[in-house]
Amino acid sequence: MSDDFFAPTPPEPPRAAAAVHHAGAPLASRMRPRTLDEYAGQQHILAEGKLLRRAVQADRFSSLILYGPPGVGKTTLAHIISQETKSRFVTLSGVESSVADIRKEAENAGHHLRLYNKTTILFVDEIHRFNKAQQDVLLPHLERGTLRFIGATTHNPFFYVNSPLVSRSQVFTLEPLGIDDLEALMDRALSDAERGLGGMNARLEPDARRHLATIADGDARRCLNALELAVLTTPKSGAGEIVITLAAAEESVQQKTVVYDGDGDAHYDTASAFIKSMRASDPDAAIYWLAKMLHAGEDIRFIARRIVIAASEDVGMADSNALRVAVAAQQAVESIGMPEARIILAHAVIYNATAPKSNRAYVAIDAALEDIRQGRTLPVPKHLRDAHYKGAKQFGHGEGYLYPHDFEGGFVPQRCLEGGRQYYDPTSNGLEARIKERLDHWRAQWDAEKR
Repeated sequence: MSDDFFAPTPPEPPRAAAAVHHAGAPLASRMRPRTLDEYAGQQHILAEGKLLRRAVQADRFSSLILYGPPGVGKTTLAHIISQETKSRFVTLSGVESSVADIRKEAENAGHHLRLYNKTTILFVDEIHRFNKAQQDVLLPHLERGTLRFIGATTHNPFFYVNSPLVSRSQVFTLEPLGIDDLEALMDRALSDAERGLGGMNARLEPDARRHLATIADGDARRCLNALELAVLTTPKSGAGEIVITLAAAEESVQQKTVVYDGDGDAHYDTASAFIKSMRASDPDAAIYWLAKMLHAGEDIRFIARRIVIAASEDVGMADSNALRVAVAAQQAVESIGMPEARIILAHAVIYNATAPKSNRAYVAIDAALEDIRQGRTLPVPKHLRDAHYKGAKQFGHGEGYLYPHDFEGGFVPQRCLEGGRQYYDPTSNGLEARIKERLDHWRAQWDAEKR
């Protein structure tokens, strides 16, 4: 007889959609969408005909990872998927749950599948918080089809989730909600008498609506909770109506919170945008990304280092003064600190962004390193070898060396590298144009001397 006969029989769970929020729950929780049609935003994956919508409607998916910033609906979407597929829904936390919790839920999922033919969706919030052992525990159950897994994360899963789990999952990126999406959510909440604020006779003035949608920064939870606070704290007019003005909206959300974590995607993405804006000669964008990092509390030493690197990598020989400005800025911010350091950093950023560009020094060193990595190592020519020790001459060291300063212009056509390999190819940008002209002249003499 099967051991399953003696296993404790778990109760048949109610449908996930049956969850009812009590009256004291925050508005964002009460207004959680119940169907794909109510779900706001994410049309790039949920519009009619898009992959995720088709997979959910056909009930043809195994494991999903939902990746995006806070407040864009990752948990809500997981609930809706369980409802659409009539699945049992179980939640674990990447912060609090253990390997034992995972095994327990996998065992329960197996019982429900065998006894009730009921599929279980195991939703793991903040999956990136699970360590390797915890993530690995999921793998055999996914392979056997005991349960289906949906993970939610604010961190790039290709960096923070184990490769075996990522390879068994479809990864979908959720974007911050647009202003129109957030305004529509607020309108729905104001008109919904059952779950929202429809019974309070509240009205948003257009500029107040736009302010709340803008300052929420794509976060539906923040937007709706700010709306609720504004409605609950605004007295009724003589006509019995609650009118949310711009002033009331501004009071309900006094400061916009920038989504930015010191070791996560927002950090790396913003730093990437900052560097690429300087490289693209766009001082306005570079200053904006600098301001975002400063506002979020980024380490000014990290910012200064990136400016120094950009001064050599992207400006380079086209304007070597950029490196001097960047290094001076790096030293200055160390001794001055914030808030005045913002001015020094802005100075260096604008100089880098508006300087002529050349990456040829960067390309040159990487090409030489690649040759050495590939085994193309060359001996030091004898005329360049150290001749300052006793007995060097009997080895021929230094023989035939021509001292450049003994020649007109301080130049003599004598190559210092066998094979004639050229690593540095100057551009005609900025001051590098003069270097190019001079180097072309010298190389022509080297070539003539070789012939």
